[in-house]
Amino acid sequence: MLKTVSHKKIAFCIAGTFNSGGMERVLANKANFLQDNGFDVTIITTDQDGRPPFYKLNPKIQLVDLNINYFKNIKHGLLKAFPYLFLQFNNYKKLKAMLLESNFDIVVSMFDHEAFLLPFIKDSSIKIAEIHFSRFKRIQYGRKGLLGIIDYGRYKLDKWIASKYSKFIVLTNEDKGYWIGLDNIEVIPNSNSFNSNEMADLKSKSVIAVGRYDYQKRFDHLISAWKFVHEKYPDWQLYIFGQGEDHNKLQNQIKSLKLSDTVFLKSAVKDVKAEYLKCSIMALSSRYEGLPMALLEAQSCGLPLISYACKCGPSDIIIDGINGYLIEDGNILELSNKLVQLIEDENKRFEMGTKSKELAHRFDENVIMSKWLKLFNQI
Repeated sequence: MLKTVSHKKIAFCIAGTFNSGGMERVLANKANFLQDNGFDVTIITTDQDGRPPFYKLNPKIQLVDLNINYFKNIKHGLLKAFPYLFLQFNNYKKLKAMLLESNFDIVVSMFDHEAFLLPFIKDSSIKIAEIHFSRFKRIQYGRKGLLGIIDYGRYKLDKWIASKYSKFIVLTNEDKGYWIGLDNIEVIPNSNSFNSNEMADLKSKSVIAVGRYDYQKRFDHLISAWKFVHEKYPDWQLYIFGQGEDHNKLQNQIKSLKLSDTVFLKSAVKDVKAEYLKCSIMALSSRYEGLPMALLEAQSCGLPLISYACKCGPSDIIIDGINGYLIEDGNILELSNKLVQLIEDENKRFEMGTKSKELAHRFDENVIMSKWLKLFNQI
C-alpha cells in the first residue's frame, strides 16, 4: 500500500527529455507515476529547443523550457569556460524567477546544469538532488593535461554541492560508499521501466545491447569481443540499439573487422521491450554507470545478463553465475568467452534467464516509488 504525502507540487530539473537515454526514461516513469498518484508535476528543461519528449508523458505534466541551450551555445574544449559561466548566470536568473513564482513544495535536480545553482535559490521549496552516474564519472573520461585537472576539480566540487541539498540520492550502496562524509545521502535505485508478462525467446541466435553511442557505453569493446564470437558462431548476430556521436566511428569499426553481416547498429526505439523479447542474451560494456536501465529492462524480460563489473550498478543487478556474469572491467577476451559460453549452453541460458525474471521484482515500480514517497514524507 503506497502512502500519501503532504508534499504535492513537485518539479524536476533536467537538460532535456528528447534523448532516449536511461535518465530520461527514469524521469518519465517517475513523473508519470507521481502525476497519476495525485501530484502536480512539472519538468523544467534548459535544452529542449522545441523537441518532443522521447518517452510518453502524462499530458497533465507541465513542461517548461528555460531556453538556455547549453548544447547549442558552447563549444568543446577550454574555450567553453566563459560562455558556460554566462549561460549558468542566465539559467540561475530564469530558474529563480520561475521557482519564486510557482511555489513548488519540492524541486529535484537530476544533477544536470542546474545542480550548482539550485541550492542557492531561496524559494520555499525543499531541494533534492539525484545522480544517475557513479561518484567517478568526472574522472573516468581519462582526459590529460588541463582538461584532466578541470575534471578532477569538478569531481571534488560534486561532493561539496551535493552537501548543500536537503537530500542527495544515489542509485547503489556501492556508490554510497564513495561519497564519504555526506550525512544527507540515501540510496534509492531505479525501478523497472516496464513489467513483462512474456519471457524472451532464448532460442534465437541474437544478442542485444542498448545505450548511447558514446564514450561511456564503450561499444567498441563489445564489437571487438564479437569478432571472436563470430569466428566460432557466424550464424549469431549482435544488435546494438541507440544513437549518438560515435555512430560513424562504430560503423567504421564494424566494417574494418568485416562484421557488417553480423553486427547491426539500430536506431533507438520506444518499444524496446519488443526487442529484448526477440533475443537470447543481454550484453553491457560500459566504462561507468549509475544503475543501468538496460540491465533492468533485459532482466524483466528474462534475459541472462553479461556485463563488465564497472562502477557502479551492474553488481547490484547481476548475481554472478546466477542470473548472468560479471566480468573484469575492460577484459575483452573474457567478455567474448562468456558470450560464447552462453551461446553454447542453451540450458544455462534458460536457467539464468529464469532467475533474471524472478529477481526483477526487486526493482518493481511500487517497491521503488514507495521509497520516494517515504522520503517525501520525511522531509
